[in-house]
Amino acid sequence: MTTTTLRRVDRSPRRIAFSQTLGRWDIKFSPYLYISPFFLLFAVVGLFPLLYTGWVSLHAWDLIGGQGDFVGLDNFAFVLSQATFWKALGNTFSIFLLSAVPQIAVAIVIAAVLDQNLRGKTFWRMGVLIPYIIMPVAVALIFSNLYGDRYGLVNTLLGHIGVPAIQWHSNPLASQLAIATMVNFRWTGYNALILLAGMQAISRDYYEAAEIDGAGPVRRFFSITVPQLRPTLIFVIITATIGGLQIFDEPKLFDQTGTGGANGQWLTLTLYLYNLGWTQLNFGRASAVAWLLFLVIVIIGLVNLAITRLIASNEGVRP
Repeated sequence: MTTTTLRRVDRSPRRIAFSQTLGRWDIKFSPYLYISPFFLLFAVVGLFPLLYTGWVSLHAWDLIGGQGDFVGLDNFAFVLSQATFWKALGNTFSIFLLSAVPQIAVAIVIAAVLDQNLRGKTFWRMGVLIPYIIMPVAVALIFSNLYGDRYGLVNTLLGHIGVPAIQWHSNPLASQLAIATMVNFRWTGYNALILLAGMQAISRDYYEAAEIDGAGPVRRFFSITVPQLRPTLIFVIITATIGGLQIFDEPKLFDQTGTGGANGQWLTLTLYLYNLGWTQLNFGRASAVAWLLFLVIVIIGLVNLAITRLIASNEGVRP
């Protein structure tokens, strides 16, 4: 009996030391274990396809023959020498500007209205999210009929007020504006809810103090809401930029052929990539376009990051 008790006493310090070691390991490695599923999933569905696309872009690769000879940067040189690539790049930026700028401006206004003490707030907040949950294919098909050149609803209404019909599928600006309208219809409500969440995080004491000082609603909006909303607004701008540069469904389904127009009026980089890969069956050149699009997004992301740091530094030195 005494021997057993001594053995248990002798083992207890070891158990305590082992438990302390486990506790230190838990504190040190648990955060990494908690976030590891995201990085594992990203490595499988994000990083590996990115690296593999880079490998494909360095080879002569087609759908039937598979991997061919190593060609180095020849695919990139070919793509950059094509006028179609630069036209697609210009169309991508044009549609992005036509969609992102009005989209964010309208989203701020909608968020400001929803931030008021409205009746049925939940109903209105869910209502602005409905366009986002509609399938992009359905939105593109509906709007492509609305913007029909001969029998579209928009041209019919314009004809009733004496305005000549707009050639939505032949005029470059009109076609890009129509596609931008589809994008705005889907994403404005989503961005409005994100901005609304940022507005609700602003302390109401600022508004009460400004109202006591005699500031009106417009003055309070531009002097309190917009400055306090900068971090959320920057996030929305970055996500809208990335999504706008990757637009595909709307230009693909804007007409029956899905090639970006007879003269490439609304041909985007993703649509040009699709045509190279699945129409011309040249995966090497399509992968080169994909990597060039990735580099464009990274450059714009770095520019946004620099602007963000500049705004943060200016706020830090502001009295």
